[in-house]
Amino acid sequence: MSLFRVSIGTVLLSFLAGAVAQGAPPNNTKVLILGGGMAGIIAARTLHEQGIDDFVVVDAKTEFGGRMIQKPFGVTGRQVVVEMGANWIQGTQDGDGNANPVWQLAQKHNLSVVENDLYGSISFFDYNGPNNYSQSFAASMVAFTNATVAAGQRLRDNKVDMDLRSAYSYLGITPKTPQEEACQYYQVDFECKCCFLTLASPSQTSWLASAWNYNFTYVPEAGGYSDVNMMSIDPRGFAYIVQAEAVDFMKTNQILFNQTVSSISYDRNGVTVLTQGGYNLTADHALVTFSAGVLQNTDVVFQPALPDWKREAINSIEMAGYNKIFLQFNDTFWFDTEMGLYADVERGRFPVWQSLDHPNFFPGSGIIFVTVTGDFSPYVELMNTTQLQDEVMEVLRKMYPDAPDPIDIHIPTWGANSLYRGAYSNWGASFVPGHLDNLRANVQDHLWFAGEATSLEHFGYLQGAYLEGLRVATDIANCINHGNCSVPVDATVTNAQPYSDTLLQ
Repeated sequence: MSLFRVSIGTVLLSFLAGAVAQGAPPNNTKVLILGGGMAGIIAARTLHEQGIDDFVVVDAKTEFGGRMIQKPFGVTGRQVVVEMGANWIQGTQDGDGNANPVWQLAQKHNLSVVENDLYGSISFFDYNGPNNYSQSFAASMVAFTNATVAAGQRLRDNKVDMDLRSAYSYLGITPKTPQEEACQYYQVDFECKCCFLTLASPSQTSWLASAWNYNFTYVPEAGGYSDVNMMSIDPRGFAYIVQAEAVDFMKTNQILFNQTVSSISYDRNGVTVLTQGGYNLTADHALVTFSAGVLQNTDVVFQPALPDWKREAINSIEMAGYNKIFLQFNDTFWFDTEMGLYADVERGRFPVWQSLDHPNFFPGSGIIFVTVTGDFSPYVELMNTTQLQDEVMEVLRKMYPDAPDPIDIHIPTWGANSLYRGAYSNWGASFVPGHLDNLRANVQDHLWFAGEATSLEHFGYLQGAYLEGLRVATDIANCINHGNCSVPVDATVTNAQPYSDTLLQ
């Protein structure tokens, strides 16, 4: 049954892609949706449900999924499908409580997933080899919980935000050893965004936003889903849930693949989009679902330039790095737990390891991967394969001195890729609610924006992209059907209190 399901799904999606590739370029549509990731496809579905089918989804790739990207990895005969980016459903559903919409999509389309035991199945190492610092790990969990609780009270008291590193220092819970640093890294930089809570260092992360982001995902009592992380091991790839959802309602003349947007011209009469393939597409409205990183890097030219309030909002949010480095070996010689944590004297140096050659994942695959985030991401992306392998193996051989060379290696390069310019957004301490409102707001009632970065509660998560696609498409439909198009903006985001008069003399 499983093989039959995969076959039917593959044939159906291949038919859709093939038909679209042969179609004539669409033009003069009501809505252009720029980007076929989670936000774009859910926006398209929502427009369809609102009775608006005069739309076209434009995507630079040849399949939907956005930053959900799968890749067959491994030598011939031992390949498995691994996920370059999004890999987990963070929070599912607690009883009959609030359900994560991504979890519901996964169930609807029979995605193969398993629970990833991030806390109960972990081995510990440092630069001297195996070292059981599980007590420090447990203390780090308590520290993160305490920081989250304190942030909640601070939010209720309307106190100023701080970055997470400053918050740890203020609370007296700053890590003092490499082992404690590694444990904090697991809690803050890594775990909550495999989870992906920050993907950045604590100094680049809002204390308050990281707390509500966590609560709205993992704490049912705070409006979240559940504390369960489900990992996709589906051979069709995690992106299948987006692709299969599109098949349910879209027609081939509503999709234009393999077209990278180069410029967007807009005024109060509509929008014109030019692609690198030479297409000139016009519409009444355009929905931009590009990552914040793409918008920050001016990979797409806006004519006229976006207003100051919009550009300030775009450049105030962080776009963080997240790189999985996959290694395959002839034989498995590493820990039998799901996870491994390595503490180096340099914080963030190849710290978090996950075995895919595990009974719960891909037994017999000989695959393990290590994750780096934050400032280490651009560093590893600049390396060639030989340099990267040498550095990674230097760490792995501190864990296992007799480790052989891998037979295959791969790293996705999110930051260097002009389609993404990073992995996920992250709310820094300088990013304030007024910036979020402006990031969400449309420009001249015809140019709209949505994605995980525009989500207040779920920035950085797939469910954030889903819910923002739903929100913005509802607003666009309301604009089209009822003329309610304007979205309030804060043209000048100011401090709650003025600066000292001494500075203004």
